[in-house]
Amino acid sequence: MNKVRGILTSAGGLNALSSIVAVLIGLVAGFVILLISDSSNAVAGFITILTGGFSDMFNAGMVLHYATPIILTGLSVGFAMKTGLFNIGASGQFTFGMYVSILVGAHFSFLPALLRCTAALLAGMLAGAIWGSIPGMLKALRNVHEVISCIMMNYIGMYFVNYLIKETGIYDSTRNMTVRVPAEANLPNLGFNELFSITNEQGGVRSSSVGIGIVIAITVCILMYIILEKTKFGYELKSCGFNREAARYAGINENRGVILSMTIAGALAGLGGALIALSGAGRGIAVVDILAGEGFQGIPIALLGLSNPLGIMFSGTLIAYFTQSGFLLQRHGFAPEIIEIIVAVIIYFSALALLLKGAIQFLLRRKKEEILISGNDSDDSDDEDTVPKGDDV
Repeated sequence: MNKVRGILTSAGGLNALSSIVAVLIGLVAGFVILLISDSSNAVAGFITILTGGFSDMFNAGMVLHYATPIILTGLSVGFAMKTGLFNIGASGQFTFGMYVSILVGAHFSFLPALLRCTAALLAGMLAGAIWGSIPGMLKALRNVHEVISCIMMNYIGMYFVNYLIKETGIYDSTRNMTVRVPAEANLPNLGFNELFSITNEQGGVRSSSVGIGIVIAITVCILMYIILEKTKFGYELKSCGFNREAARYAGINENRGVILSMTIAGALAGLGGALIALSGAGRGIAVVDILAGEGFQGIPIALLGLSNPLGIMFSGTLIAYFTQSGFLLQRHGFAPEIIEIIVAVIIYFSALALLLKGAIQFLLRRKKEEILISGNDSDDSDDEDTVPKGDDV
């Protein structure tokens, strides 16, 4: 029992417990919405939410496919939070990185297949890094709040990319979006589509869109964890976030840290856009006045993962799991809007993870005090029983 209590009261245990409680609250709220919508199918629909994502290999593959970009946008937001910054501009960085990777993949036909794919991937990261560095420089050099500049960069990025798509020869007017990236420029699949596939009753094979991108996303999460927790560079960046005055006193270049943090955050979001563009799923950028949702999904994912790269890896996969399970709810007669409401409720409660962490700490501390008080009382009573009486002296 003491061992379990020790795990729960540790920093990592509290982080995990608060996130789990947030998800459970969100699921309960989702079940209530299902009951209100259609009480006769609510239980079956709720079971679908819990089990649908891994009901077969195809759905499991789609979970990993949806998780790939949002893990990286969540990592982008979480990395910035670790350094004391709020990168709300992941949407613009994601879009710009996706555009440049499509541009390189479509036009760099003179490169061999593997080099072409690598160049497109790196170009997407570089584009996101450039887009993220602009709010970082404004923050460091002119003290412009990063939230304001990131919001502006989101809209500038959206309209600028819409303009560039039509001007750089990658516009498909029949679909009102970018052209499909040629197959030779896509990331190697390595047999993932065959592994995560199912065979229907007619003998046809239905393959998911998952590819090597999920492996890259997981690898980057582990790498970011090592950088933040195990290196001098990561310590310096976090120091700027914890206390800039102390960091400056210790000789750390504060402005350099701010610019580098936002640049790295932008590169992570740009990588997410590049991975989805080069996944082979035929995904492109629609020429519409709508910001990329993957960038904003990164915010609750970072909150649910408490800005820890490993926690973000799991929280991003969890949100993708609920999203894929939610698609299957239509089998029970629920409208697609119900799916979006349930996912939104889960995401909303995930934002309370920090508040829940504080509440759990308070309850555990109070329980510990009660145990100590009761222990002292029992010790006092034992002392009274052992005091020698006059007749025994």
